[in-house]
Order: sequence, then C-alpha cells, then structure tokens
Amino acid sequence: MSTEQVRWLLKVIQPERTLASLPGGAGLSQETHAALLGLPPEVYAAELSRMRAAAKDAAAELLADDAVASTVDRLPLRKGAKVVAFGDSLTSEPQSWAVILRELLAARGAADGISVAISAVGGETTMHGLVRVGEVVGQQPDWILFLIGTNDARTQGSNPTKTLVHHEETGRNLAELRQRVSRETKARCVWITPPAVNEEQVAGHSGLARFGVRFRNEDLARVAQIVRDIDALAIDVFSNLGTPPPTDLLMGDGLHFTLAGQKRLALEVIKGWSKLK
Repeated sequence: MSTEQVRWLLKVIQPERTLASLPGGAGLSQETHAALLGLPPEVYAAELSRMRAAAKDAAAELLADDAVASTVDRLPLRKGAKVVAFGDSLTSEPQSWAVILRELLAARGAADGISVAISAVGGETTMHGLVRVGEVVGQQPDWILFLIGTNDARTQGSNPTKTLVHHEETGRNLAELRQRVSRETKARCVWITPPAVNEEQVAGHSGLARFGVRFRNEDLARVAQIVRDIDALAIDVFSNLGTPPPTDLLMGDGLHFTLAGQKRLALEVIKGWSKLK
C-alpha cells in the first residue's frame, strides 16, 4: 500500500473516532485500529504520529506570519474558554483545521487555559449531528464551531436521484442544532459552509467508488446557502476556496483536504471568527 493510500485511510476511515461511540470502542488499542485498516501496527502508528506532527508544524508556519498571529490574538476568547469543533471527516481527521486551530491557540496563549475539543465523525450528516450534539451540549462550551452538511449533499451510485438528506431537511436540522445550543447552553456558534469538491476526482477515485460515493457542487452550493441563511456572518469557505478548490488543497479523491488545504481552512476560520464580537 502506498503512503498516499495509507494517509487516505487515516484521514477518511478514522477507526479511533468512528468506533468510539460503541460499547468498548473507546478502549480499542491502536493495534486493533491498524488491523481494521489492514495496516501493520508500526505503519499505522508512524504515519499517525507524522500527520499529527505535520499539523503542529502547519500551525507554527501560520504563526510565523505576524498578520496571522495578530488575527489569532483577536479571537473573541476569554481565559479558560471551552471551544468545540463539530463536524464530519473534514474536522475529525488527524491534521484537520480543528487540530491546527488547537495548536495555534496552544502556541499563542499557552497560559490562557483555552481548550479545543473535537466532536466529529467521518461520514455523518446533519441528521447524525442532531443525535450527537447532546454530548456537546453537556460540556457547556463557550463556542461551538460547526462545519457540517457536506454528507447531506452526498449521492450514491452512478445515476442518483436524490441526496442523502433533502435540502429542506438540512435546513430544519441546522435550525434545530442552533435552537438546542441556544436553549441549553450559553455557547456562541460559528457556522462554516462546506467547501466544494472536484467532481471528476470524486467520481474516479477507487476508494470512494467502492462505496458508490458521488458529489455534485450544485448540491453543495445549496447546503452552503442554507448555512449562510442560518447566520449572515457564516464563514463562507465554499465561495472563498472556489469551485472546485485549487488542486493543491485537495487529496486525490477530490473531496478530502491535503495538509495545505486544512491549513487554508484553519486560516479561513480564524479570519472569519476574529471578526465576531
């Protein structure tokens, strides 16, 4: 198996997160995770460690730019603030924008006691989010960063007739997520639109084709508009990154992000978030 294939498995399948909700799932060993992916334990451990280290390096590279460091300092976070990043595989992977954000805040304000928890599971839709948000509400965070809805726009098979979640249902689900947070916590929300994909790469990727996965940017654009309707100040990565995003930001599957892509996502998030008061 090539290095690229190993990285794709670690970014997409993520057994440590997808199995965590099962009885005993959180206690599964790294060796078990590796076996589930068909990888030698030493390969799994080495590549996971490398990816996490690369995310930390990405944060350091961002902070080397004084303008970026200043933007991080302007984030509306009090000392001891609890932040939760909520989403799907774009957020849950080992070097995601949320991981990079956590490293940015740790490096810039180590004494401030700000925590960034990641509550994200690959493949989830907004319907799954409604089920899982209770765990987040129970944590009583100060901020919740929502990047969810990509999988609502997913279709199955070569000639699909519907998305996994109808756009009207996506709107109702996101509204319910907002209402639950508003009613049950004092947290503020940051809404992030799902990015576009490279449709040809998605359709031609063997890993995604195995599961019959397809995406159309017109469907993702509709989800992005729903997110904008939820919050006029939503961080619009769909528009900012282009349709499709530049090649260097996307992995070979046209859907998931390279480290450069996740680094750019993190930058978009802190820029948008820093404007909120």
